[in-house]
Amino acid sequence: MNKIIYWSITVAVAGFLFGFDTAVISGADKPIQAMWDTSSLFHGLFIMSSALWGTLIGALGGNYPCDKYGRKPTLVLVGVLFLVSAIGSAIAQDPYTFALLRFIGGVGVGISSIVVPAYISEIAPAKYRGRLVALYQFQIVFGILIAFISNFLISGTSGNDWRLMLAVEAIPAVIYLLMVVRAPESPRWLVQNKNAIKKARSILIQLGESKPDTVLLAIEKDKKQNVESKLFSGTYSKAALLAFLFAAFNQLSGINFIIYYAPRLFELAGLDVNQALLSGAGIGLVNLCFTMLGLLLIDKYGRRSLMYVGSIGYIISLAVVAWAFSNQTGGVLVVAFVFVFIAAHAIGQGTVIWVFIAEIFPNKIRSKGQSLGSGTHWLFAAAITLFMPYFLEKFSPAEIFGFFTLMMVGQLIFVARFMPETKGRSLENISINTNN
Repeated sequence: MNKIIYWSITVAVAGFLFGFDTAVISGADKPIQAMWDTSSLFHGLFIMSSALWGTLIGALGGNYPCDKYGRKPTLVLVGVLFLVSAIGSAIAQDPYTFALLRFIGGVGVGISSIVVPAYISEIAPAKYRGRLVALYQFQIVFGILIAFISNFLISGTSGNDWRLMLAVEAIPAVIYLLMVVRAPESPRWLVQNKNAIKKARSILIQLGESKPDTVLLAIEKDKKQNVESKLFSGTYSKAALLAFLFAAFNQLSGINFIIYYAPRLFELAGLDVNQALLSGAGIGLVNLCFTMLGLLLIDKYGRRSLMYVGSIGYIISLAVVAWAFSNQTGGVLVVAFVFVFIAAHAIGQGTVIWVFIAEIFPNKIRSKGQSLGSGTHWLFAAAITLFMPYFLEKFSPAEIFGFFTLMMVGQLIFVARFMPETKGRSLENISINTNN
């Protein structure tokens, strides 16, 4: 079990890079727009959302290297992409080069959102799978927190402080690469794609599995039962629909809008620049604390219970923020309930999304299912980030938060009527019950 925990933590460091890369751009948002004198639409399309379009491409295509070359080589590729993006975007001299390098980092984010949950779910025992896969989300929010703190500390140190903010990411990228090159391959991938049963058994034993032959029998049975390789065949339609809706609701909560535009949002609420940046760091801290709570609860109370808590928290917090903006009641109330929103996200969608999507597909098409869920997630994230500067000019913050509130009512209905519980069951057992 100790080795499973170690390799889960090691692989989940890709989530730290994901989170850092996602949030670090908030510190460069306004300085870059001012320096290159770009329009709001250009800024949203080429600067702020370029990484997200890369993420979308990475999510949609990441299943190919994941299946063809294996989980481990794909994990290494993720680290290389983050490293290149961090260094390149920090030294970019024009908005187009900057956007391209941010796009490359986004590809790394997209691929990581497929390969990391898939890898951890395939090495983890059912009893602890929820919290081990959720380590990826923990690392994401830890990365977000460190990015906000890093931006706050670096802000004002030079005329081009945003370049140093972006360059810092190269340090954890190098550390991740040095760690992940020693990780073992997924035993389920070895059986499914290479029929390497002996090697898979050896890895299961190394990981501390007490009944490797029982696990292998279940994997081979799943392989024989799920011979269909097309994701959108009727066989997997239920799992595909669950993944699509779950991922869509994640972004229709407004989470990426708040993460990407936190300083701008808090300035709209009446805070000055330094207060806005510090409040951004507060978002990261709340996110981290409630993600840790989610890790402790997910295998005890289940995925649906956390989603109920998160959905209700979303609805209350978003409604209050919409009301506060409409009545111009000041920044304190907005900041307080944005923090409540972040807590609701962290304990609900934040903790559950990567776990749930990694669990509901059989071994044969797990990475394709991950691509569907992750691709949907990032398509909505990219679209929201692309158009948000424009929407902020055309619509009031109250109207925007009112829309997000309505979407979360829809999520609550989805959880109550359609979402199955997956805690404590083997991947093969979940596959049988979800797709039949």
